[in-house]
Amino acid sequence: MGTAGDYEAPQRRQERATAVTGANGVATFTWPAGAFAAPPVVTLTVEAGDGFRSVRIASNTATQTTAHVLVAAGVTLLGIGVLAVGANAAGVTVHAHAVAP
Repeated sequence: MGTAGDYEAPQRRQERATAVTGANGVATFTWPAGAFAAPPVVTLTVEAGDGFRSVRIASNTATQTTAHVLVAAGVTLLGIGVLAVGANAAGVTVHAHAVAP
């Protein structure tokens, strides 16, 4: 008994979300109920603005991901550009792309 056809692996669940950081520099993404059985693989980006911005995942579960954003101003010292100490970045738009593991 012969069969013909192509196998296509099922697509992994994907979610996208946008959030704005609060005064403490934290943005929280809540994933739809049942979207992920385990913590998803999350990629974060921040929108451009003044200073150097960095973003990191503070916590990640199957239902929620928390991001923390810092901003540092550039300082010139003896003609050499360096970054100042980072501070919590309020009002920064963060984009998240989550994919099931």
